Amino acid sequence: MNLTRRWFLKLAAICLWWRGTPSVQAAETAADAAKPFGTEFPNLDSFAVGEWWNKPTPKTANAPPMMNVPRDQVVAFALYTHDRGVLKLTAQLYPLKPDEPREARLEFQRNGEWTEAAKVPVLFPGWSAHFRIENWDNTHDVPYRVRHGATAEFVGLIRKDPTDKEEIVVANMSCNSSRTTGLRPEIIENLKLQNPDLLFFGGDQTYRHTEHTAGWIEFGLQFRDVIRDRPTVTIPDDHDVGHPNLWGENGKRSYISGNADGGYFYPPEYVNLVQRHQTWHLPDPVDPVPIDRGITVYFTRLRVGGIDFAILEDRKFKTGPAGKIPQMGPRPDHINDPKYDPKSIDLPGLQLLGDRQHQFLREWSADWTGADVKAVLSQTAFCGAVHMHGGRNDRLLADLDCNGWPQTARNKALEEIRRVQAVHLCGDQHLAVVVKHGIDDFGDGPYSFTSPALVNTIYGRWWHPEDEKPGPNPVADSPLPWTGDFKDGLGNRISMMAYANPPNIANEKQRADGYGLVRFHKQTRRVTFECWPRFADAKDGDKAQFPGWPITIDMAANDGRKPVAWLPELIFENARNPVVQVVTDATGEVVYSLRVQGERFQPPVFAMGAYTVHVGTDRPDQWKQNGIKAGRKEEVKPITVKVT
Repeated sequence: MNLTRRWFLKLAAICLWWRGTPSVQAAETAADAAKPFGTEFPNLDSFAVGEWWNKPTPKTANAPPMMNVPRDQVVAFALYTHDRGVLKLTAQLYPLKPDEPREARLEFQRNGEWTEAAKVPVLFPGWSAHFRIENWDNTHDVPYRVRHGATAEFVGLIRKDPTDKEEIVVANMSCNSSRTTGLRPEIIENLKLQNPDLLFFGGDQTYRHTEHTAGWIEFGLQFRDVIRDRPTVTIPDDHDVGHPNLWGENGKRSYISGNADGGYFYPPEYVNLVQRHQTWHLPDPVDPVPIDRGITVYFTRLRVGGIDFAILEDRKFKTGPAGKIPQMGPRPDHINDPKYDPKSIDLPGLQLLGDRQHQFLREWSADWTGADVKAVLSQTAFCGAVHMHGGRNDRLLADLDCNGWPQTARNKALEEIRRVQAVHLCGDQHLAVVVKHGIDDFGDGPYSFTSPALVNTIYGRWWHPEDEKPGPNPVADSPLPWTGDFKDGLGNRISMMAYANPPNIANEKQRADGYGLVRFHKQTRRVTFECWPRFADAKDGDKAQFPGWPITIDMAANDGRKPVAWLPELIFENARNPVVQVVTDATGEVVYSLRVQGERFQPPVFAMGAYTVHVGTDRPDQWKQNGIKAGRKEEVKPITVKVT
């Protein structure tokens, strides 16, 4: 694709993102349509379309909440982010009746007075309203309220960017079972006490496959008392779009049960509805061109308190296994043949993150504007850190429904993350683990924290090596018996640091569900992983966490390669804590891009040779020198770097 056409498509995509997707626009012309997703799927989102107010709520134990609420309660919840002067806020409304206004209003309180800032349409299907405020001043807390009609409102607080805080706290959550209805007071009370700066929901916010609006409202009711007053990242996973598993394969149509052929089963209009609900409030996508069939994308970045988060879509571009590799188990994505060779399924051309997201990561790694450290958020783990699936004795050798496959693409993604010494936060696996990834050797990659399921009534998983022995290099003094170096069923190297097996999946108090907290310590460049059981009392302190947690690491340990040589020490003039990028002259490969601490830095390298070093205040674009020879640390002479 030539550059002119590429930029034309980008501009067109931005315009569609601003106005709403084509499916939304079409639906607005027939707002009361009973079948907005076409005749092939007449019952999609049925609780929130057509004459929904005449439809009785199913009288089952796990029915969704009533959609027909008192009219002063029709604004269900709101969630927001702000980054680089742009505030984006999504308000979710209950379904509206034909005679009710189809608009919502956003007001801010300043100096004790409420003033209206914006008025936007309520979009159908989905009943969401989307506010974008430019030139946002992120240095002050600002109360807000979303209003509908004369009496309905939802009130919250837009927090200032906590750049003055040394410790930034992120709640890491996923997998919110719809089989357990009602509120989540045991989680909400702990989160209020722990007061995270950012909420990250990594997927499966709802398991109501064909009723996303009702399921999304249910999720919002459960978590709105913490969502209302802090930035929140929600990214949809397979169950949010109605799948048991998802290999997006750039947007093609899926046809088989389990969807392992790749693509999406439900119409693009429904997929886009899910993504509009869950991701419109994120910063604008960095490359908004839709994938096949007009399905939108949302991968982007968000800065909170000096932590720069890359938000990835690790399902959207991934290849489906059915028809591409031999089936070696009861289904295309499960392997139980002990004689199989993991290399036999790592075939050329298989995709994971896809070229567009790799390009994004390369650009993101070089831009440290507003960032002290970096982190990556996505749906699932870059390994299969699980042995038992579904039942306590149901051993599975390899599961392709994780980012451990395809292996070459997995390693390529981890290399991108390693270049900036980022940690990876995710969910999906229904088993809390902290692992250190290995790419070429054990321990040479970044750390990853997979959160437990928030409410785990869907599918249990366990870490349980068959020989019941720890691996080499186990964690010293760990209360857990099976830490250390292992290969997963796909042949990937992982070092298991901690895991939270459920003692009894049938007992609500022993399902090992809960959530993670991640504490970024900016001054010391350290990060602490905490893992909290669902029914723990945070007031009890660390002893209430799962055994094996908390875990504290140095951010520098996310690049576990061992230096074999050094470049000259860099002495910075006119700069403190600059960005340093090291590039291999022979290949043009970026070794790393880092914001370093202080006024001096001696770059390590991992092979002998010549290198180019770039330095700058926020991007490595203000000083450059190539042909720098690597040598022993004490042999190379310092270089004075004048940053202008």
